[in-house]
Amino acid sequence: MLATKTTCKDRWRQVRSEAARIGRKHLLTLQEGVSADQFREMQEDDVILVVPESLLVKYPEEVQPHLLTLGMFLREVTGLQA
Repeated sequence: MLATKTTCKDRWRQVRSEAARIGRKHLLTLQEGVSADQFREMQEDDVILVVPESLLVKYPEEVQPHLLTLGMFLREVTGLQA
């Protein structure tokens, strides 16, 4: 499942409630970074952030390895369909 929100702020929680029966939820956002605490909350709720590659550097260093770029997400989905 892929949801899109221009910004995460507290809106990412909408994804959690709208897709409560889905395990991993992907959230594509154009937001330039989130706090490490907010990211931890997302992880606890199985929300995986998908961001444009150009925005990776806007996220805390400890968060960056856990993000998916849009390209990575598309490869993941394509691999599941193969």
